[in-house]
This record gives sequence, C-alpha cells and structure tokens, in this order.
Amino acid sequence: MQHSAKIADEVIALLEKSGGDEYFGEAVSKLEHALQCAWHAQQAHADEELVLAALLHDVGHLFDEEGTVRDERVGVVNHDEMGAQWLLARGFSPRLAALVGGHVDAKRYLTATHPDYLQRLSPASMETLQLQGGPMSAEDLADYASQPELRDMLRLRSWDEMAKDPAWRGPGLAEYRDLLIRHLESA
Repeated sequence: MQHSAKIADEVIALLEKSGGDEYFGEAVSKLEHALQCAWHAQQAHADEELVLAALLHDVGHLFDEEGTVRDERVGVVNHDEMGAQWLLARGFSPRLAALVGGHVDAKRYLTATHPDYLQRLSPASMETLQLQGGPMSAEDLADYASQPELRDMLRLRSWDEMAKDPAWRGPGLAEYRDLLIRHLESA
C-alpha cells in the first residue's frame, strides 16, 4: 500500500505541476485535458483501468527523459511510447500501458479508415498527426487492427478528441488517487 500510494502521489504531483501548462494550441490546459478525458471515460462506463488510461494518456508530455522527441509547437512527438514506458516502470499494468501507447496510432488508424474523422480533428491535432506519421498505410492498418485492445484504444481516442472544452467543470485529481492506488496494488 505504501509503495502504491507513493507512486500515486508522484503521478498526481506530475500532473499538477505540469498540467497547468497550455495543451498545445487547444483552449484547455494539459491537466484539464487529462481530467476531461477521464471524465468522458467514466461517463461511458469504462472499466477502471481504461479510466486511468484516459487520465494518463498524455503523461509522456509531462517529463523529459532520454529518448523523447520534442517539437516546441506540439510537445513530445513520441509521448505515447514514452508515457507507456514510464507507466510500466512505475508498476502500472501492461494493458494500461498498451492503451496509453496506442492512442496516437488510434488517431492514425481512424484517419486512414474514416475520412470524415480527419475533418473533426482540431488544427493542433492535425499538425501532430503529420509529425506522428500521418494516416496509416494499408500494412500498418492490418497490424493495428489485430491489437487485442483495439476497441478500447479507439474509445480512448474519441475521449481524447472530446476533452478540449474550456467550459467543462468536473472532478479534480484527488478523485483519482484511490483508483490509482487500487490499480497499482493489483497490477
């Protein structure tokens, strides 16, 4: 319990410290974006692991570690991979890390398979799409579609796109501390 609480507090502190920063061309902060995304997951009755993945999907933007590819306009281009590695190193489950690690490819998948999806992206999200490789190729589509967590990666992606409302008000980070601890103890 003590180790899990320490990690949960580390995650919360990281979100609080860096989370007030602007979310790359959007009308919300990084923290507001994370909280909205988790809230959307809860509203959709997602399981606790998926709710936490929604909360933590952009954690890779919040730290600098060796291997980060940073672009000052859009943050850490490989934030999905870096976030997944960071979470695994702290004891989060492989499924949660896979969901975080797959949310960028979900955007690439959706833009390749649903042309109307591209029109719904914000200008900042369209810019990051290009830096992240653009819509997937046919070969990449087949590989990605075989992911065991495909459905939940796509759900997470939709909440990610919805979580940009500057007027949104909802639960704060403290609401997620017990959920973080519970997850870390069972991972």
